[in-house]
Amino acid sequence: MSQVNENTNDKLLIDVGSTYFKMSTSKGVEQHFRDFNKDIFDDLTYKCGDTINAYEKEDVYICSSANGGLSTLIIGISNSFSLKYATNIAFNSGINIIDTVLNKDIDTTSRPSELIDVVIVVGGIDSVSKIFDEKLFNFLNDINYSNIVYVGSKKEAPYLSENIENLVVLPNIITNKLHVEEENLKEYLTNLYQADIMGKEDIKHLYDITSNQIFSTPYIVNKTLPYIGSKFTVANPYILIDIGGATTDIHYSKDLVDENMVTENEYDRLVFKKLGVYKSKESLIFAAKNNEFVYELLAHLKVTEHIFDETSEKATTILMQLAIFLVLCKVSTYRKAYINLKLHALNSIVFTGGISKVLKPEEIEDIVSFFYQKILSSQHNPNIVMDSNYDIWTLGVKEK
Repeated sequence: MSQVNENTNDKLLIDVGSTYFKMSTSKGVEQHFRDFNKDIFDDLTYKCGDTINAYEKEDVYICSSANGGLSTLIIGISNSFSLKYATNIAFNSGINIIDTVLNKDIDTTSRPSELIDVVIVVGGIDSVSKIFDEKLFNFLNDINYSNIVYVGSKKEAPYLSENIENLVVLPNIITNKLHVEEENLKEYLTNLYQADIMGKEDIKHLYDITSNQIFSTPYIVNKTLPYIGSKFTVANPYILIDIGGATTDIHYSKDLVDENMVTENEYDRLVFKKLGVYKSKESLIFAAKNNEFVYELLAHLKVTEHIFDETSEKATTILMQLAIFLVLCKVSTYRKAYINLKLHALNSIVFTGGISKVLKPEEIEDIVSFFYQKILSSQHNPNIVMDSNYDIWTLGVKEK
């Protein structure tokens, strides 16, 4: 396994996760389990203060997924274009999607009760008008949100601006050729993430130790993917799975999907919010118990469901193996979803995050093989690549 890139020698790279701090210097990578009874800044400086104090603020680079990220609800007029394009941009910007709503069904759609960080409204190419009406305004009046942005037909913008308070209007994400134009919305969402950090007591003091912008960790990882070949032997097409304490992210080669979306990105991202092994442990177990194959998988692993009640290294290992199985199920043709990946064509699976520190390669290979045989009735076995030294994250911060 390669070590930290020599180009990071004069920089201190910090990743604040939901469960661990990771820190990269010229001496390598170290990680520390977080103390949840302490403020993030206090905990970080208590454990790593000597190292942090050795660097100037301009040489410290931080990314974080500890604030949970931003939540969004997307309202569009079609599944094929507006909702699909906005969903793609939101995921690739590190945003978590609460729900998507088709405008034609908006008056019968249940209203989310939680506070939404940003609502995205989208629909139509620029020559289209009279898309939205009072039903949209009634829906918005019934929900709680902090920000709202419109990225649809420009002919609709004046009407919506007159009727929606504090609406931010950006250029349409759908071009006249039905391609996606993502940069303006992606920049807006990325900046919103920055503002969100500044407003959170637990996170904002991190700017006491860096003069650089703090990015979301999934955004940084996604930026790394074009360069992953400089660190690992990975055969395209591939997916990268990041199983952490609170969420599971999948970044995938676009060769693995059949879609009508044309973007400059080679890789897209999906996030499963409640599929982690620490903070989201209970929802992970709930999802496992509702999968019809999980008891067969537990038998294969030579454990019973009583493992769910345990707190041990063995239980954590089993949960991580279950997370791999469940996330592969979610993106396979086994279940119709937002994205179904062509897993038969997959050549490599890269694993990063906390899972790469816990599971052995053979334990992952065992689960992947079980999934292919049981769910896809296939003997296919993609190559397993382990990012045990967090090289993907350090490379992403450096490239950013």
